[in-house]
Amino acid sequence: MAEASGGSTFDYPDSTSPFRICLRAMNDPESSHPQDIEILGRATRYQVVRADDSDLRDWLQEGAVCPLLGQHHISHCGIMKAAPPFEIVRSNQSGTFMLACLAGEGVILADGRWKHIRAGQACLLPPFVMNALKCLPGKAWSFAWVRYRESRESRPIVSSLSPVTGLFEPAPLKAAIEGLYAESTSSNGVSALHHWSELVHHYVLRFAQPHSSDDRLWRVWQRVETDLARAWTLDELAGIACLSGEHLRRLCRKEIGRSPMQHLTHLRLQRARHLLSITDDKVEVIARAVGFESVFTFSNTFAKWIGWRPSEFRH
Repeated sequence: MAEASGGSTFDYPDSTSPFRICLRAMNDPESSHPQDIEILGRATRYQVVRADDSDLRDWLQEGAVCPLLGQHHISHCGIMKAAPPFEIVRSNQSGTFMLACLAGEGVILADGRWKHIRAGQACLLPPFVMNALKCLPGKAWSFAWVRYRESRESRPIVSSLSPVTGLFEPAPLKAAIEGLYAESTSSNGVSALHHWSELVHHYVLRFAQPHSSDDRLWRVWQRVETDLARAWTLDELAGIACLSGEHLRRLCRKEIGRSPMQHLTHLRLQRARHLLSITDDKVEVIARAVGFESVFTFSNTFAKWIGWRPSEFRH
C-alpha cells in the first residue's frame, strides 16, 4: 500500500459540532465558505484505483488506472488503512460516496451530524453535499470506499430507499477492489478488469438499492415523493404503511438509518438541490415546493445538511 504524505494537524474544540470542521479557510479567517481539508498522516496506508488522470491530488495520482470504472461513472475506489490525524473534508463532493468499514472505528459527516461507522457497517452519501470523515483520537480505521462522478442534472444511484448507514459485509467489496488493483497494476487483461469493476459497482448497488427493503417503506416514500410540499406528520406517514408511529420509526431506523422525519427532510433537500441546479426559480419558490413554509428555516436546514446555503450552492 502507498504511504501517505504528512500534513499539518488542525484541532477542533468541539468534535460533536460538524461545522466547526472548517467553515473558515485555514489561511483566510474572513472566509464564510466551507473549505476542503486533506490530512492523511504519515501512518496511513492505501490502495487506489482511478478511472483516469482527471483528479490531480497527489495521493490519487499514485493509484492504478482502470478506464472501465468510467462505464459506471466511478471516479475512484480503494482501501484505506487510516491512522490519526487522518481527516478529509470535501465541501462539495461531485458524486455519490460509499464507505464500508473493515476494522476499527471512525466518524463520517452525514445529514449534518457525525455518525460513528464501525466494522460491518457502511455509509452512503448523496452527491453535492459536504463530506467529511476522520479517525477518532488514538484509533486506527480501515475501510473500503467507492466514489462516483455525477453531474447535477443526472439521477444519482441514491434512491428514496437508500440507507445512509446500515449493516454491510465488507469482505466481498474489499476483495473486488483488491482484484481490480492487482489486475490494473499487472497484465491489464480486459476481461478480468471488466469482471472486477462490475463487482465493485454491484456491491455498491446492493447496499444503495436494497431489493429486500420492506414494501411498507417503499409505499411511504413513493407517496411522499409525489407531494413533498405537503406538511407531512409522523401519523400520516405511519398510516400509509399501516403501522403505528413508533413501529414506523423503528423500521426506518433499521432499514435506512434515519427516523421517518429525518428521511423526509433528506428527500426534501435532495429535491431542492436538484431544483437549484436545473431551474432559475427563486429560493422562496423552491422552499415552498419542497415543504418549507419559512425560507429562513429552509436556508438553515440546507446549510446544515448540504454544507452550503441555497444561494451559495447555486453559484
